[in-house]
Amino acid sequence: MEVYEKKGKWHQDVFKNNNPIVLELGCGKGEYTTGLARMYPNKNFIGVDIKGNRIYIGAKESLKEGLNNAVFLRTRIDFINNFFGTDEIDEIWLTFSDPQPKKPRKRLSSKPFINRYNKFLKKDGKIHLKTDNDLLFEFTEEEIKNEKYKCHSLTWDLYGTEYFSGLSEEQKKIFEIRTHYEKLFSSKGSIIKYCCFSL
Repeated sequence: MEVYEKKGKWHQDVFKNNNPIVLELGCGKGEYTTGLARMYPNKNFIGVDIKGNRIYIGAKESLKEGLNNAVFLRTRIDFINNFFGTDEIDEIWLTFSDPQPKKPRKRLSSKPFINRYNKFLKKDGKIHLKTDNDLLFEFTEEEIKNEKYKCHSLTWDLYGTEYFSGLSEEQKKIFEIRTHYEKLFSSKGSIIKYCCFSL
């Protein structure tokens, strides 16, 4: 696959500013990309997904609202290194990623993918994982320990009274952004988990 022409040039060619860039990988309909773009006009957001019919929804919403700090990229995350240059990305969100029950190396928090992110994520750049899936969350927790990543926050019950009540109002607003899958899984009684770490 060819290297994308805007690799390393997102600030000047796409966003026309030097504001921090945040990726949502496996963004689906882009609820976090658009939701965070509304909250943080002084940051830039890129939603990445392979399904064009999904990201069309987020892209259409961004255009309708004039969210100039939100764009979408259609590609497989396996090829993500072809699109971003060294230190180009400040944060990554993994929102309700496919847990890949039979393919651990395909999980977006696995070492092969972390190695990809490490090539373009700034030093101390944060990776956020939000999921309903016990298998994926337990796997990620083990990866954090085994690889000695710096864990900033980790909870097996994001909306549990004790954890959620201890958050700032700004943090609560971030977590109140709900993806299609979160709404679906929550309605079936799933408990939402969250962790944040850096490499």
